[in-house]
Amino acid sequence: MTRQSPSSASALLARSRAPTADELAGVPWIAALTRAEADVASADMRVLEADVGEYLCRVGRPVTFWFGLIDGLLKMSNESEHGMPITFTGLPPGGWFGEGTVLKHEPYRYNIQALRKSLVAGISVRTFDWLAERSIGFNRFIMRQLNERLSQFIAAREIDRLSDPDVRVARSLASLFHPVLYPGVGELLRITQQELGYLVGLSRQRVNLALHTLQAVQLIRIEYGGLRVLDLDALRRFGGAARPLRHVRR
Repeated sequence: MTRQSPSSASALLARSRAPTADELAGVPWIAALTRAEADVASADMRVLEADVGEYLCRVGRPVTFWFGLIDGLLKMSNESEHGMPITFTGLPPGGWFGEGTVLKHEPYRYNIQALRKSLVAGISVRTFDWLAERSIGFNRFIMRQLNERLSQFIAAREIDRLSDPDVRVARSLASLFHPVLYPGVGELLRITQQELGYLVGLSRQRVNLALHTLQAVQLIRIEYGGLRVLDLDALRRFGGAARPLRHVRR
């Protein structure tokens, strides 16, 4: 995939525009605000298109925005002390991320990179702080985000220790259909097998085998341009003490 030089906050802001009415309607936390609070947030919000491989956040850079994904696919990652890439999670549409970093006003400890052309929204740290100081609805949203994010990263650590590729794909895929963190996904996630491979750490060919295994036991359906989940709970549990009887190793 294409790798570009990191974008500075000023460069991102210069390319941005105001959100449309439809884009604002898709922001999950706007509905939790009062009319006055929503007006402030909407006036501050900016939207931009990130190119493939472009970084929105880089390790060590100061936090300037709280970001959300309107459309596309992002990757949250870092590098080990030996320089090996570590992928924490994928970020599908509807997700807002980095609230912990914004709350603490600390430099980023992770990279956020676009896996495809992506439409990204953001509000400034100043507006985030303003809402956090005044809005009960906003604080409830942030608290729920933080709680769900903690559970997500605990699950991610478990996935990292799994040796079975089919289970890794199943659990990683299930995490992308999180109804609270990523309400914009619904039942169909638009993702390629190559992109899923980047997130899971497997080749496209091995991901293809795993997806067909999951389809054979009727947990997902492979559709043109994406994947549809048929049984999210079973997908989360796939590979537990009792595998589906129809599962056949390849």
